[in-house]
Order: sequence, then structure tokens, then C-alpha cells
Amino acid sequence: MKRMIRRIAWKGVVMKRLNKLNLYLRAMQYRYLCPRRYCSCPALAGEGSNSIFYIFITILLILAFPGCDVRTESTDTKTMSMDDMLTIPKIDSHAHIYPGLTDEQNEEDFIRMLDKHNMKWFNICTRIESRENLEKRVITAQRLHAKYPGRIYWATSFDLTGWGNSDFANNAIDFIGEGFDNGAIAVKVWKEIGMVLQDPDGSFVMIDDPRFKAILDYIESNGKTLVAHLGEPKNCWLPVEDMTVDGDRSYFENNPQYHAYLHPEIPHYRKQIEARDHMLEMHPNLRVVGCHLGSLEFDTDELAKRLDAYPNFAVDTAARIVHFKVQDREKVRQFIIEYQDRILYGTDLGLRNEGSFSDNFKRIQDTYYSDYRYFATDEEMDFPSSGGKIRGLKLPPEVMNKIFYSNFFNWSPDE
Repeated sequence: MKRMIRRIAWKGVVMKRLNKLNLYLRAMQYRYLCPRRYCSCPALAGEGSNSIFYIFITILLILAFPGCDVRTESTDTKTMSMDDMLTIPKIDSHAHIYPGLTDEQNEEDFIRMLDKHNMKWFNICTRIESRENLEKRVITAQRLHAKYPGRIYWATSFDLTGWGNSDFANNAIDFIGEGFDNGAIAVKVWKEIGMVLQDPDGSFVMIDDPRFKAILDYIESNGKTLVAHLGEPKNCWLPVEDMTVDGDRSYFENNPQYHAYLHPEIPHYRKQIEARDHMLEMHPNLRVVGCHLGSLEFDTDELAKRLDAYPNFAVDTAARIVHFKVQDREKVRQFIIEYQDRILYGTDLGLRNEGSFSDNFKRIQDTYYSDYRYFATDEEMDFPSSGGKIRGLKLPPEVMNKIFYSNFFNWSPDE
């Protein structure tokens, strides 16, 4: 009986390692995701025929040492303090600098605030339903990137005006190319694809529409990344009173035009996710960072399925960290450790030229301090959405460094 139990246990361990090996081998097809300057693994970096040798050695090691599972269990007992979090390099991989930031003093104060946190910013330009809005944001982004290189990075986008015209794709590519020439390292698509944009017959246009193919191919051919806000949180298809977090309740109360529950003509949540997944299948060599936990914020299991299925897919945490907090703490913690190379820290914070800049800076810093505390410590924290308290995740330092910094440059290389 003991021998049978050992055989069953060994079989389970081997199968688990083989499943992980399968994901590893699939990732080999996407070794561009791990640029040489960030990766010392010859197989991933690409060393010609030697790659086969390293794959073979990896298979032997995985089977020979079944107890080694560095992704799901960490033996590192080190922790990071709040002081450590201020010191380590970080980048907010989803932020916005709005047009009109022209006061030099405000800019200097902003940079000093970033210096205090050893933080860089990824300024994402979004169209927000008009070419004029997009152009203003791009002009601001280009100026600040040129003035603060290596500190402020940016993503361009493209205009949807003229959708359906024969020259639509060429015009979009020209606009994107101009952004690349001025330092953009990624291209943003927004939820208006799937929720607003329609063909003349009234059907909604989804991201897997073949008419986007030339644009997505162009982004891939230039080695750039698609930053994709597609769909909305699942709460968007619920009445406000049934939503799970306060942030969603507030947003959709103030933006009813995007509250799909009030607009049954908008394709359902599952259709948004299916279209995004189909796009990932159609473009397996295109790096894609799904904004807002890839609109799969409600369940880490559902998100894990997509990360397993699509090696070219990562996600940022922008405006969705709260959804981690309403799920089981240990489950969330293990998910983050397991997928530590696929998660980018982001906030969706915006620097606006309106109201008090001191209040704006305070809001940004308060968010950072709260997020440091949640990810780095296991302290109890107030959680208004539940009316109670939660405990921080106390992630290992090596995981924190990836999520808060190095993952961004692996998924959106700046060269």
C-alpha cells in the first residue's frame, strides 16, 4: 500500500512538472519577450543550435528534481519594508498625463515626487472618442518624453475616425509610425473598440475584426507592444447595487454611457473576452499587455487560464488591485508568485492640469503608499469596500522587483 501511495504521488508530481514544462517550451517560441539584456538564459536568449541542448537539460532537471517549484513556493524569508519600497526602482506602467501641463514649476514638482519614490511613469495616450483629444495627449507626451528621457515613457494610439474607409488602416499606421519616430514604445487600444465603435449596419466592431490586422501586424513588425483596454470589469454588466467594489460603483454611476447593464445593445462581457482571446490567437507573435488585469479581475483562475494559453499575453494591475482584495488572500498571493513574470504594476492615475496640484500629488502618493503596504507587508489595512480589514500579501522581494520594475521593460522594450 505504501508503495502504491508513493507511485501515485510521484505520478502527480511528474505530471505537474510536465505541465509546467509544456508552458516553458511554448514560451520558447516567444523568446523575443525576454530581451538579451534582461535574460541570461541561453535557451531563451537564443544561441542557435545550442537551444536544443538547453531544452534537453531542462527536461532532465525538471524530472530529476520534482521537489523544486520556484514559482509556487518561495523559500526566501526576506521581506520589504516601506523604506525599501521607496528605495527600489519602480515604474507605474499605466498612468496618464493630460494635456495642458504647461507650468514649469508643476512639472518640476512632479519630477521631484517621482524622485522621492524612485519611480518612472509610462504615460499612455488614449483617444477618448475624438482625434482632437488624442492629438493633444500625444503632443504633451512627446514633449515630456523628450524633456525627461528615461524617466517618462509613452504609448501612442490611433484615430478611429474614418472607420470603414479604404484608407483607414494606412492612416492609422502613419499616425502610429510618427509616434514611434518620437519615442513611443507601445500602442494603446481602448474599450470603444467593442463597446462604442459600430459599422453602418449597427453591429459593434470587435478587436478581432480582420480590418485591424494590418495595424496589429505593423505594431508587431516594429517590435512594439499593444496595450489593450478591451471590455470592462464584469461588474459593468451588473446593476450598480450588485457590484463588488466601490470603485466600480462610483465609476459607472458617473459614466452611465459605459455602463453596459443600461445598454443591452453592447456585446456581453463574454463576447468582449472571446474577441480579445481570438485576437491573441490570430497574432501569437504580438506582445500584448492587457490593461486592468485583462478585464478578468474577478477571478485569478480565469486570468491564469489566459496566461497559460497565450504566452504573448501579460497584464497590468491598473485600477484593479481592489479586485485582488475581495478574493482569497492566499489564492491571490500564490497566483502572483506563479505568474510573477506576467504582471506589471500600474495604477491608472492621472496628472491633470485642473484643481490643486498639491491635492493631485497627494492623491498619487497616497495610492503608492497604500499599494506598497498591500504588496510588501502583511499588515492589516482598512478596506471600505467590505467594511472590514484585509491583510497585505507580503510578497517576496524578487517578485516585487519584477512586478514593480523589470517586467515592464521585458514586455515593452525601449530599444
